[in-house]
Amino acid sequence: MNKLKAFFSKPFFSDYRTLFGLWMLLPIVAWLVKLHHCNNYFIYRGSFWNAVRGWNLYMLNPAEYEDCHHYGPFFSLLFAPFSIGPYWLGLLLWSLALSLFLYWTIRKSSFTKPQQLFILWFCANEMLNALFMQQFNIVTCATILLAFCLIEKEKDFWAAFFIMLGTFVKLYSIVGLAFFLFSKHKGKLVASMLFWAVIMFVAPMPFFHGWDYIVSQYGEWYNSLVTKNGDNQFAIAQNISLLGMVRKISGCATYSDLWLIVPGMLLFAAPYLRFSQYKHEAFRQTILASVLMFIILFSTGSENSGYITPMIGVVIWYVAAPWKRGKWDIALMVFVMICCSFAHSDLLFPRVVRDTIIRPYALKALPITVVWLKLCWEMMTREYASQLTINNS
Repeated sequence: MNKLKAFFSKPFFSDYRTLFGLWMLLPIVAWLVKLHHCNNYFIYRGSFWNAVRGWNLYMLNPAEYEDCHHYGPFFSLLFAPFSIGPYWLGLLLWSLALSLFLYWTIRKSSFTKPQQLFILWFCANEMLNALFMQQFNIVTCATILLAFCLIEKEKDFWAAFFIMLGTFVKLYSIVGLAFFLFSKHKGKLVASMLFWAVIMFVAPMPFFHGWDYIVSQYGEWYNSLVTKNGDNQFAIAQNISLLGMVRKISGCATYSDLWLIVPGMLLFAAPYLRFSQYKHEAFRQTILASVLMFIILFSTGSENSGYITPMIGVVIWYVAAPWKRGKWDIALMVFVMICCSFAHSDLLFPRVVRDTIIRPYALKALPITVVWLKLCWEMMTREYASQLTINNS
């Protein structure tokens, strides 16, 4: 063990240049592997050209790709730079942009260097999983992180920008409002969100056939999300969540997900009653960790590529605590790495296990669920004052 620690303590592993090189290599690897199997990229690209033509963004187009588009009309404009030119170049630039954006977000965060290094190393494999699917989930994760960090830095105007950016594409980023109580400029935050909401609602109109077309597409977007939610219940590649795990293990289609969502929301909200802990940065960071896990565990739209979000949440849970983590916590981190990050990998699990146990029962969600429940218990029972503060007092 000492030799292992000595090996990983070498400067190579703590050099940001090493991590930057790795995180720029990951999208290139994903690009090479998925160059001819990039269905999600074709859907995104198709959304831009469909908007240019004035077509329904949410229609099924099996001639070009195998699924429907499910992102907001604003995304069609956002994706324009990656839609013009040969598809191989657009795919490469999109993959690089995804990785660079999340890397930059982590580097600009308020976490210490050791904490940032841990996040970047621990989440590298999950990042590759997300890049294989070319998913916007990576940006969603970054927008939530940025919203938290910018509120911490009292830059509420730009925090609002990133909350709205993610919301107008995939809705998930609205959970940035979970940090509202930590803002010192609540009125400014609300006003800024309204400002950016108007800007992003109107922005596509000059480019894509005006008011009537864009408004109609918001209606179509709503209908597509309602339909998708119903289709996700037992889908093998969707509902990889706590909701999906219970649904698929039980095999029952008749009960409402509210039986799990309502207790989950109460458990999520309970730590907010500990007002005395708000002044501790570690407590606020742990709330961030809870948010990053909650949105995946309690969403029927959760998929394998979305797990970069809760994976970062797990690391924040581990490193933010002002107390020393014990053996059980270390064991939990190993459990998460093996049974979540590598759950769909050939490296640790044979195909028969993945195809007959892990995927059909959404067991990728199990380690995250265990960590989140422990996190909720800690937030309701532990003291988050820094050890330095306690010792000085």
